Amino acid sequence: MSIIYVLIPIAMLFVLIAVGIFFWAVKSEQFDDLDRQSVSILFDDDIKKPKEAAQDESKPL
Repeated sequence: MSIIYVLIPIAMLFVLIAVGIFFWAVKSEQFDDLDRQSVSILFDDDIKKPKEAAQDESKPL
């Protein structure tokens, strides 16, 4: 029964940490634009423009 006196403060500490992380995430705008993050994986950012691709191929190694 004495273990409960140890587990209750540990549980309260975990809850405080979880609440702190939640408020940090909300304050740092993690939940502001959920649609952009879900769509951004569909688009490739590494697409080179044709002019840059031609210059890269003409450079000697």
